[in-house]
Amino acid sequence: MPHHHHFILHKPYGYLSQFIYELKRKKKLLGELHDFPVGTMAIGRLDEDSEGLLLLTTDGKMSEIIRSKKVDKEYYVQVDGVITPEAIEQLKNGVEIGFNGTKYITKPCEAFIVNEIPNFGARGKKIRDERHGPTSWASITVNEGKFRQVRKMTAAVGFPTLRLVRVRIGNVYLKDLQAGEVKEVENFNINGNDSINVKNQTIDAHLQSKIVNQKS
Repeated sequence: MPHHHHFILHKPYGYLSQFIYELKRKKKLLGELHDFPVGTMAIGRLDEDSEGLLLLTTDGKMSEIIRSKKVDKEYYVQVDGVITPEAIEQLKNGVEIGFNGTKYITKPCEAFIVNEIPNFGARGKKIRDERHGPTSWASITVNEGKFRQVRKMTAAVGFPTLRLVRVRIGNVYLKDLQAGEVKEVENFNINGNDSINVKNQTIDAHLQSKIVNQKS
């Protein structure tokens, strides 16, 4: 029986959730963050301008299991303006977004205002000039994955997303994993109560230093 490898990664801003990009334009890929074994694949994806928790594995069956289950995914979003309780209630009840050229009502979800500013570190690209007005943070948990769904949801209630960080997939949490950091784990325990068993941890020190020192 082959021995498979499983990883959790804090995907930085500006990276694609893939290892190969066949178009001519130069893109930052996951293989630049860690020396992953041959056959490693990302389970799901985060957009290039999104950050946070990404699971990777060499086990195709594991990938299929996680992708097939209705697994909760929690995102912290920094939005334009001070988000209101009324907007949060709208998000929780479901809002209308565009999907594949048609209108779609999102399923009821969990959402709340995040009063304490998360310490995710500086993003690779500055969000915007503070003179454009205040921003705020909210948590949104969904178990469906329409294209750019969370961004469309906050825009639908009048608070466009400026920054999006995935902090949880099922029972796996981003915690204090830093941008660009990779941990190899024994298993994911997506729906379990056990904590993740960390097998080892490898950080590309040069890349990590470069990311941390980038200006916000």
